[in-house]
Amino acid sequence: MKKTLSLLLTLCLLAGCSEQTVNFPREFSSEPLRLLNHWDNPDGSVERGYAGRSIFWNRGKIDTLGIQEYGRRNQEYGINGTVINNVNASPVMLTDAYLDTAQMYADLLRPYGVKVYLAVNFATPLVLGQTSTADPLDTTVVRWWTNRANDIYRRIPDFGGFLVKANSEGQPGPCNYGRTHAEGANMLARALYPHKGVVIWRAFVYSPTDLDRAKQAYIEFADLDGQFDKNVIIQIKNGPVDFQPREPVSPLFFSMRKTRVMAELQITQEYLGQSNHIAFLAPMWTEFIRELRCGGAPELRDFAGVANVGTNGCGNKMAEANWYAFGRIANNPDVCSDSIAKDWVEMNFPDANDRAKLSIRAMLLMSREAVVNYMMPMGLHHQFAWGHHYGPEPWCAMPGIRYDWMPSYYHRSDTIGLGFDRTVATGTGATAQYPDSMAQSYENLETCPEKYLVWFHHAPWTYTRTWTDGTTENLWNHLGRHYQAGVNQVRQMQIMWNSVKGQVPDDTFTDISKRLDTQMKDAVWWKDACLLYFQHLSKQDWPPTAEKPKYKLEDLRKIHLRISNFECPSADLLDSLR
Repeated sequence: MKKTLSLLLTLCLLAGCSEQTVNFPREFSSEPLRLLNHWDNPDGSVERGYAGRSIFWNRGKIDTLGIQEYGRRNQEYGINGTVINNVNASPVMLTDAYLDTAQMYADLLRPYGVKVYLAVNFATPLVLGQTSTADPLDTTVVRWWTNRANDIYRRIPDFGGFLVKANSEGQPGPCNYGRTHAEGANMLARALYPHKGVVIWRAFVYSPTDLDRAKQAYIEFADLDGQFDKNVIIQIKNGPVDFQPREPVSPLFFSMRKTRVMAELQITQEYLGQSNHIAFLAPMWTEFIRELRCGGAPELRDFAGVANVGTNGCGNKMAEANWYAFGRIANNPDVCSDSIAKDWVEMNFPDANDRAKLSIRAMLLMSREAVVNYMMPMGLHHQFAWGHHYGPEPWCAMPGIRYDWMPSYYHRSDTIGLGFDRTVATGTGATAQYPDSMAQSYENLETCPEKYLVWFHHAPWTYTRTWTDGTTENLWNHLGRHYQAGVNQVRQMQIMWNSVKGQVPDDTFTDISKRLDTQMKDAVWWKDACLLYFQHLSKQDWPPTAEKPKYKLEDLRKIHLRISNFECPSADLLDSLR
């Protein structure tokens, strides 16, 4: 057991330091932004929040000490701004009562160097009955936003600016009026410009069409490069779809060379087991940085992190590491994941012995890859149950719901193979949106990286090559090997955590132990659900590379979690099937 644990520690720590350091010249003269995006609603709920209710919106009550501690932590982590409400913004956020509250938060956070920003609904003046339209070229609309901006800065002289989600998932925007994203963003930017405020305009857009969802942000924004005012920042998710456990970098980063851009990372684990699973995200984010540099993207200096902070802290102790990791990477994209993990463990478990610290550090470093393996390896993506995004439902099909919200849209499994053909030769052509060196690699089945194989290709089940782990076998058997590896990795994480008993506070040990128990059950659930469903379609024998299933497909299909977008599932979801 000791030899096994030592080997795991060594492998994980080597993996954490495999990143090369590259320095790039500064390109923007203004201060880099390192912001948290809180998806907090006026009623106190938190969309995709798994750590209790909002720390900002509680029926007018202000937790002064709590907000000051929040400010102190952000200052310590190098975070200099916070958007205190949901990108799916309510127009009421710009009414006097809510602006009064925002002013109080700005006053509380100012001593910590944290500026307040607000997410705004593009149709706010129309919804509030102040104008008859939200057309960004209408003079009454322009005047309303200008006057409101002036009022905000009278209250909050160092107000950061607006975050806008427009023409996405039903949110209003300039496209409703035949205007471009640039025309909409620039109208708001000119209202803020005299006050040195910025407009952060999200590029998370996709239309309900049969086009490849992964292409659509590029299609809508690439041709607008250079048309945005200088105080507009385009906020782009790290990948082209939606915060999946692993995605290739969004190609939009490579095309926006005349426009300031900001990377949007998700600290809260919406698609990585939420607060039930341990998933340290620094390796995900450093992988993203490396791919940007490999493709020659302009230097990235601005970062936004979808926050995981609520009234219950971050949901669990280990999830706090992702808040810290975001701050470290936003300040220094060259930092090594292992360095982040080491420093966080030293800060949070100072009384543990060296072996315990190494165990926790190694557990953190292997955790994200474990999640990828047991959920969606080799480029699979969006195989979640609709709505809450917690459990596996590759079979999910709901009448009346958009096709591109369904798992089958992404896996496209059939008797021939698995994956979404995004090649120029036979698919949607998404590979052409990347720089030539990346596009050529992704386009060819033989050179496409294993980790993105079925992201870019509909690969035959019988497709065989020598994989990155040295094995030579067909796609089906290798897929099984990945799923089994994820299950095994969670078992290893349990061994590591059990080895630190007595070295960490008892309540922390018990809480993380219970979460790892849930994660273990969920890993088996994911393995069985995905492999059984793909076996059903592919007509393949069960892969010898994976343990025999614990559950039956017909039983797994009966699971319907009764949770909302705002809650984390309770543990032991599968007990009824055992």
